[in-house]
Amino acid sequence: MSLASSSSLARALRLNRRQLFAATTGVAAAVALPVGPAAAATGKSGLIPKSKRGIILYTVRDAIGRDPNAFAGPSGFQEVFAALAKIGYKQVEFAGYTQHANAPGGASLESVAGARQLRKWLDDNDLRAQGNHGYIPPTWPLVPAEVDTFKLHLEIANILGAQHVGTGADPTNSAFKKDWDLAAEKWNALGKIAAQAKLKLYTHNHDAAYNFLLDSGPADVSGNPTRSSGIRKLEYFLRITDPKYVHLEMDVFWAHVAQYKFKEYTAADGSTRKDVFDPAATVLTANSRFPLFHAKDGEPDLDVANGYDIVPFGTGQIDYERFFRRVGRTDSRNPMVEQDTAPSTSAPAQSLQHARIGYQALADL
Repeated sequence: MSLASSSSLARALRLNRRQLFAATTGVAAAVALPVGPAAAATGKSGLIPKSKRGIILYTVRDAIGRDPNAFAGPSGFQEVFAALAKIGYKQVEFAGYTQHANAPGGASLESVAGARQLRKWLDDNDLRAQGNHGYIPPTWPLVPAEVDTFKLHLEIANILGAQHVGTGADPTNSAFKKDWDLAAEKWNALGKIAAQAKLKLYTHNHDAAYNFLLDSGPADVSGNPTRSSGIRKLEYFLRITDPKYVHLEMDVFWAHVAQYKFKEYTAADGSTRKDVFDPAATVLTANSRFPLFHAKDGEPDLDVANGYDIVPFGTGQIDYERFFRRVGRTDSRNPMVEQDTAPSTSAPAQSLQHARIGYQALADL
């Protein structure tokens, strides 16, 4: 690859200097070859054990939902599983159980029969399911019909061989303590039901859950507190939920967005206090409660509200090697490569290409 081509690649993927050499020798080949054995799958070991290298299927949702009669590349669960296995992945996290109606198995596999079909395809490709961003009963107190639907999802997870079942949403979107108290009651109850099925219930969190809890100071017109004691919402949730029943999946990208956005709060006395969020330290305060992570990368961009742009894993500035060394226990962690922006209508093969880039970066840690 020429110097000019290298520079173009760096700009296109927003690579830093440390990553450019790897990109010009490995990533460029991955872009040219979306399916096939990855170099990292040939015997190289690193910080993340091979058996723990995973991907959430949301990253390749376009391929799963693509019409196999209209596209020559991998489409539907069966073919996408095969493509991910060839790249080197050993684990997948589901983001629902739907695909294109023309793919083998039909549009919806959200059933006992569908789960058995998915399990066969997973086994055929030596893949293991680890979790799903799926159904959580929306009401509290719990409604019997909603609990029955939740139990169906537990049964599906067990058929798939998963150890975890969860959701892609925060426990509540509220900033107020009373709503987090109610969310904790609900999640403790659901966690007990999941535990009876030998599953760990987890919630996946975005940046808002790491903002400061409003739990003190003068009340607003609705009687809600307007100031904070300095505890973050998810830290409070961890404190008041049962560690046997409620677990978390940290999206490391969104945790870094929170680090950028939520640096100070208004204390009960009206003063402004500074507090910089440390994602790894939060994990270490409740170590056994973070079995899953989203390995999503970001490039700093002060022109956007989040402070980062999402980029292919391994091509951004988030220091994942330092993060995983700090949190430790990589033999029991399950990092799932994720890229919200991987699918592209103008480049149909892009999401699988970026899945390959992400796998190589995870293997190289």
